[in-house]
Amino acid sequence: MIDTTIPTEFQLTPKAYDGEREITWCPGCGDFGIIAGVKQALAQLQIPPHQAYFVSGIGCGSKLPDYVKSNGYLSLHGRSLPIAQGVKLANHDLKVIVTVGDGDGYGIGVGHFVHALRRNSDITMIVEDNKVYALTKGQYSPASTKGWVSSTTPDGSIETEFNPVMAAIAGGATFVARTFSGDPKHMAQTFAKAIQHKGFALVDVLQVCVVYNHVNTTEWYRPRVYKLDDDANYNPRDYPAAMQKAQEWDDKIPIGVLYLDDRPTYESQVAALTNRALVKQPLAGYSKETWDEFRKSVM
Repeated sequence: MIDTTIPTEFQLTPKAYDGEREITWCPGCGDFGIIAGVKQALAQLQIPPHQAYFVSGIGCGSKLPDYVKSNGYLSLHGRSLPIAQGVKLANHDLKVIVTVGDGDGYGIGVGHFVHALRRNSDITMIVEDNKVYALTKGQYSPASTKGWVSSTTPDGSIETEFNPVMAAIAGGATFVARTFSGDPKHMAQTFAKAIQHKGFALVDVLQVCVVYNHVNTTEWYRPRVYKLDDDANYNPRDYPAAMQKAQEWDDKIPIGVLYLDDRPTYESQVAALTNRALVKQPLAGYSKETWDEFRKSVM
């Protein structure tokens, strides 16, 4: 039998994904833990930087593609998912990872979120859920809890908060997980599982915002979160059980893989992708000169 183990000196480490730009997040922001977890997951899976593609929208956490050494695309506010699905269709060999905040993913982009769930494209969506529009100075978001006081809700929000993990399970996602920015090891493990999964994977990250959210802090989360992995009787393929866990909040908040299912991915059902990725196929009916001219016009 041939030994396919990668020698230690050739193994990728998290440092391989370090970007060159200065990180401008606020000191203590949960995004630092998230980017570290993403790098750890990529290194754990030994995914070369050129084989990963990050897509983001607008927001604090959406700066992540700027800070990693990999392919990246900063899209419009709320429009990251259709871009990511387009990237996956063009080159389904890539590991496509969407990094957005709760306002971007669950507010402005919620329409795209709903349809990405049912399509089951093989992409990973990591949501930095700090329950506030932090980049625009602290307005409440769809994930803010009812009664939450912000610059736009001085008397407390009268709206019921959006439950992303319950919506994802009901909407057709085949991998739904939650993790906590205060537990780097659990984050990295959860990200790795999501990236490995074949199908649409949502990871909702309970993330602290040290400037605008003084309610859902690390100290608030730590005694409440508990790991589903510690429950030997929990089966993430049990739909009713997953929906029940998805509704737990306040005193007890489960983290880990809440729901898991197997369903054909969108890309696996597209006939044009059967043999190889679109980017590796000839442009039928057009000369190389025509293609080069078109590329120059859009760059």
